[in-house]
Formats: sequence, structure tokens, C-alpha cells
Amino acid sequence: MTAHPEPLTHQQAPPLHDSAVRLREAGLAYDSRTLWNGLDLDVEPGEFLAILGPNGSGKTSLLRVLLGLQQLSSGTVEIAGTAAHRGNSRIGYIPQQRALEDSLALRGSDLVGLGLDGHHWGMGLRGRARRKRRVAETLHAVEASAYAKTPLGLLSGGEQQRLRVAQALVGEPDVLLCDEPLLSLDLSHQRRVSDLIARQARESRAAVLFVTHEINPVLPLVDRVLYLVDGRFRIGTPDEVMNSETLSELYGTDVEVARVGGRLVVAGTDNEQDHHVHETEQK
Repeated sequence: MTAHPEPLTHQQAPPLHDSAVRLREAGLAYDSRTLWNGLDLDVEPGEFLAILGPNGSGKTSLLRVLLGLQQLSSGTVEIAGTAAHRGNSRIGYIPQQRALEDSLALRGSDLVGLGLDGHHWGMGLRGRARRKRRVAETLHAVEASAYAKTPLGLLSGGEQQRLRVAQALVGEPDVLLCDEPLLSLDLSHQRRVSDLIARQARESRAAVLFVTHEINPVLPLVDRVLYLVDGRFRIGTPDEVMNSETLSELYGTDVEVARVGGRLVVAGTDNEQDHHVHETEQK
């Protein structure tokens, strides 16, 4: 029988309180491969948690657990005091950015409205007038009112992702799950979308769990980091986790972390580019 790697850090469970997300002794494994194990984590209302790690470390799988789409192998998970389950209206979800077909006729307000109608992650609000008002308020909050009547296929990737943020926020969730929301966005849009998510979440006291390979666009916004590597993990502030000693211990090899011009540069991992800012073409 294959021995599972022990987590690098196993923190004492904090006292019970009203966490937005709580995992206790949580583990996820596929056959003999353990993605992570013994994970104790509390994410507070209004907190911004970045989830980092190489491909295959279980970042997106953790979001699937919180969405009720994947069962833990061990331990427990709660969202706002209740067990994680599918269709939880207390969760807003921002998926990876994907370009939409130019011919798509669905309008910006239609996409945002799906967050209230039960076609997305929430069961919705009743009443046409109340729905219309809430959609308009959310579009205004994310500075996307100008896109309300525009077909999605005519919008840029950054504009589409701004609408996905609105769709996730329109139901006023307690928890906002973001799965690589900055992919395919240029540096300017990365920063604008990140700032938008953080501002709106803190104003509404929603906890943010933000899966990303791009730490630098969100670094000024992050309260804590959960770093996953090959069954091990570390939880702490960016300074506590994103340093040469900690990452070298996690990866089991020499890793160098430097701050250059206000950003982090990580060298020595299998995915050295993960923590660099690199500009991409806006689609």
C-alpha cells in the first residue's frame, strides 16, 4: 500500500466561529495519489485567499469540493455553517475566462441575470422588477452598465470577464470562488478584474478563494495564501509562504524567490513562469 505524503504544515484547529468556509482534516485522493490531506482551513467573511501551486496539485479540485461537485476522501467541509452541496445559493462562482463566439446573441444583462434565475449557482430572486433592479445595480457596481444590451460575442475578453464577476456577485453570495479568472487577460485587465473582485467582495463581506497561476496581479489584495504542492501545503500571509525557504521545503528542491520592481519572481520550480507577470494578447 502506498504511503501518502504527510502535509508539511498541520495547524491546530482554531476555535469555532462563523467562518465562511471551514475544512477540517480534509483530504482528497485519487487511487494511490493524494492531492492534499489533513487540511484545516478557515476563511473569514471578507478575506481574500489566494490558492497557488503547480498544475495537478488540486487547486481546482478544492473549488469543486466547495461547490459540492466532488466528495472529500476524508474530513469535512462547510460553507457558511452548512455542509457543502450542489447548487448552493450562498456561493458565487467565476470560471476561467473563455472567448465566446462572435455570433452569440445573449446580452450582458442576460448573462448576469442567470445568476438569479437558478441556471447558475443560485436559486434566484422572485419578481421581475426586483430582478431587473438587482441586475442593474450589480452591472453598475462592476462598471459594466454600458455592456447591458450588448451581445456577449461583440465584447472583449476583459469585458466578458467583468460580466462574469457581476453574474457571480448578483446573488449576494457569502463565498466567491474564482477559478483562474485572469487567464487570457492582458496585464491591465488582470489588475482591473482582480481589484473589482476584491472591492466588491469586501464591501459585501464575501470570502474570496482565488485560484491563480498569476500571483502578482493579486498580491496587493491577498490576505493569506494556500500553497499546494504534491500532497503538501502551507497556509499563511504572502510573506510567510512566498519566500525561498518555505517554497524550497514544499518543492523539495532549491527555489529562489525575489522581489523585483514590486513583484515576485520565483525560479527553480517546474513551473517557473507561474509567479511571473507575463502579458498576453487581449482576445
